[in-house]
Amino acid sequence: MNQMAQHTLEEGTISDADFTRIAQLVREMMGIDLQPHKRTMVASRLSKRLRATGFETVDAYIDYMLSPQGKDEQSRFVSAYTTNMTRFNREGHHFEQLAEEFLPDLMDKARRGKRVRIWSAGCSSGEEPYGLAFHVLDACPEAASLDVKILATDIDTEILATAKQGVYPTSSTTALPNGQAEKYFSPHEGVRDRSSVSDKARDLISFRRLNLHGEWPFKGKFDIIMCRNVAIYFDAPTQSRLWRRFGEQLCDDGLLFLGHSEGIGPEHAELFHTVGRGVFSTSTSRVGGTNAHASMHMGNPK
Repeated sequence: MNQMAQHTLEEGTISDADFTRIAQLVREMMGIDLQPHKRTMVASRLSKRLRATGFETVDAYIDYMLSPQGKDEQSRFVSAYTTNMTRFNREGHHFEQLAEEFLPDLMDKARRGKRVRIWSAGCSSGEEPYGLAFHVLDACPEAASLDVKILATDIDTEILATAKQGVYPTSSTTALPNGQAEKYFSPHEGVRDRSSVSDKARDLISFRRLNLHGEWPFKGKFDIIMCRNVAIYFDAPTQSRLWRRFGEQLCDDGLLFLGHSEGIGPEHAELFHTVGRGVFSTSTSRVGGTNAHASMHMGNPK
């Protein structure tokens, strides 16, 4: 082996060359920008993967992970470097504005036979898309019988499996408003402090693996996209590309919800107009909240 192939890890440490290579892989695969202050975290998570796979060098592990035989390990590598932090009713003002200003018109459209499509991008363990489903059902109890669909995506297959289960600590549902905890949860198989999401909420949601940094296999557009506290892990060029792609993927008069620490710069002013704290619209009719109930045109996503 040459010198470059001799890299090994000691717990909590990583060489400059190995950190650079891992950071480049993470950026290429996920769009996540790992800054130098993340070295200890990178080393710790990489050490765990080396121990799990039995490789003694970083180079050998990466070669395997990128090979056809290492496809499953690629998913585990992605899981190791994605952050999953969420809770029910996180940034609750978004759900309040959604319920009060936007969902009534959308549900009226659905009742008239139109399509309604909502995308929870970076759904993590599922609290966000289930929260969306609860508000949809509050506004339209018969939504499951209409053409209303919520797409929930994440790059991390392990966290998606958790989301699909729809089982949470009962104590985590206390932040839900309007009696949603009582309406949309039931005890999970008699397990103490575990609650299961109701079927009527589950039926509105499709969970899929999707890399925001990769191809989006959509045939139609969305009325609402929620992508909160995801882009903060991307560098500026990746964020800029994501905002433009979201703009292209939204219907006319569509809505984009971002996290409280995220924003869209003036270079994208032609795409979006602010209609709330972290809420952006593709329609000028919504600017300043002057016409929050403007008609929304449906797309045709599958």
